[in-house]
Amino acid sequence: MHSMPARNFRVAIVGASSLRGKDLGELIAERSFPASDLRLIDDDVAAGTLTEAGGEPAFIQAMAEDSFAGVDFAFFAGRPEFTIRHWEQAARAGAIVVDLSGAFVDLRESQPWIPALDAVLPPPKEISRGKLFFSPPAATLVACTLAAALGPLNPDRLSIVFLQPVSERGAAGIEELESQTVNLLRFQSISQAVYDAQVAFNLLARFGAESREQLGGARAAISRGVARYLKSRGLSNAAIPAVKLVQALVFYSYGFTAYADVAAPADSAAMEKALAAAGVSVEAGGASPSNVSVAGESRIHVAHVEADPSVGHGWWLWGAADNVRLAAANALRIAEKLIAS
Repeated sequence: MHSMPARNFRVAIVGASSLRGKDLGELIAERSFPASDLRLIDDDVAAGTLTEAGGEPAFIQAMAEDSFAGVDFAFFAGRPEFTIRHWEQAARAGAIVVDLSGAFVDLRESQPWIPALDAVLPPPKEISRGKLFFSPPAATLVACTLAAALGPLNPDRLSIVFLQPVSERGAAGIEELESQTVNLLRFQSISQAVYDAQVAFNLLARFGAESREQLGGARAAISRGVARYLKSRGLSNAAIPAVKLVQALVFYSYGFTAYADVAAPADSAAMEKALAAAGVSVEAGGASPSNVSVAGESRIHVAHVEADPSVGHGWWLWGAADNVRLAAANALRIAEKLIAS
């Protein structure tokens, strides 16, 4: 791969008012990404909103014909349907497109990439020639990471249960959980505009019939993304984990529990070493990560790996990851790797 010239780059964040878009803007400033021009773009509803970019006040712009003129990197961080409508415009303008909205999960022309896993999986081929990149959502990142890390131990089965936060539905999901919680404590009726179900003080295996998005669809998208990424890196179907999704009554961060049935002799130290090699932070001293403790973290955190007391060769993992920050950080790492490689 050939490195890009040493210079500053013009960057566009599309869906800048979304949670991922805001976090991406913060990361660009925190990581001193070489951006000379940072454009914040969104739909007409968000246009004109005063926000922050690179540590400076900035206004969100509406999409226009020249929105991507001269842009080197276009990050799509909003809703998938908004990405689908506008990514080709960015590509035609010559920008490298990085999708973290989930719209590219089935787009064959795009290349799924998790740079942190390049150390433990065969590296992507001719990645520097690519112009379209799929940066997977947080749950897909976690599932791919666990599968890649534990792959050398040849698990007969890896299963992961994700506890999904309402922030996966954006600000609307957060507002609905907050409103439902307050109204239930006041013994008042609750709004169900987003989920068509009670999410406050509850766990859900499915949403109501009138919900625009369904857990089954989200779970299927995670599974497709995981299968696509792992197969693109040469792993077989046997390495693809089984995934279950449960809606939890939390605002931010995935909690997850994973079960690995490892036929080969292994111990917790070997499994934790493998996880660390894949960039996972393994908590020391018996500490256990939580939705609160991982807030603002760009890495996946897991507790000490525990053997199942009744099933031989069975191992349990508990972990957590900031769903918004993890997704934004992976997208930015793609651009950083393209610049440096």
